[in-house]
Amino acid sequence: MNKNHVLGIDVGASGIKGAVVDIATGAFAGLRHRIPMPDSKDATDVAESIEEIRQHFRWTGAIGIGFPSVVKNGVVHTASNIANSWIGVDAGKLFGEHTNQPVFVLNDADAAGIAEMSFGYGRDHQGTVLMLTIGTGIGSALFHKGILVPNTEFGHVYMFHGRVAEHYCADSAKKRERLSWQEWATRFNTYLQMMDFYLRPDLFLLSGGTSKNFDSYSNFFDPDILVKTKPGLLLNNAGIVGAAMYAHQQLSD
Repeated sequence: MNKNHVLGIDVGASGIKGAVVDIATGAFAGLRHRIPMPDSKDATDVAESIEEIRQHFRWTGAIGIGFPSVVKNGVVHTASNIANSWIGVDAGKLFGEHTNQPVFVLNDADAAGIAEMSFGYGRDHQGTVLMLTIGTGIGSALFHKGILVPNTEFGHVYMFHGRVAEHYCADSAKKRERLSWQEWATRFNTYLQMMDFYLRPDLFLLSGGTSKNFDSYSNFFDPDILVKTKPGLLLNNAGIVGAAMYAHQQLSD
């Protein structure tokens, strides 16, 4: 087994995807595999799906998992897009028992941020970087001088009339309300202006599926926002890559 290869898994609201990652390059050592998120989204069913991913790759060794929650020492603390029964569950221990492998779990946006800071526009950036993953919700990962501030939840800040940001301008809102790129970008620009006021980042990174459409909406951002905003280069693969890198780092520490 290549010592630079680690299985990374990204748990999302609609699906669970994984790949064996070469953590030295950020590239996949083979094809990605995706299965649907179980309808229940509860602990046992998700753990069985994680084992299904592992079996698909016939993997033995460390596994990194990006999970849609605040995660501290492997324990789940929030449940916005998963079952409430997850709160208080030691996900690292649970997944480890189901896979019989060493498993390391972190917030999914933090995982994507680690990847983009290593192989994307955030590489070697010494200022403050806010990476936002845009999908069913909005995930956030905050870095200063390359160091992660874990478990930020800036997708849950309140905007207009008590409306949570991710309900107003996530990709799911665009699809649900059938917004044009201009309509959606106008909303998201307002959100970025709010984050700019609160955090004063030197760089915004936009990750997730919308990254590949950056040219379709970025020109609708205000110039002061656009000049400091870049698309994620790893697109939907960032969460997998970052999870694998995190597992490798934990084993090395």
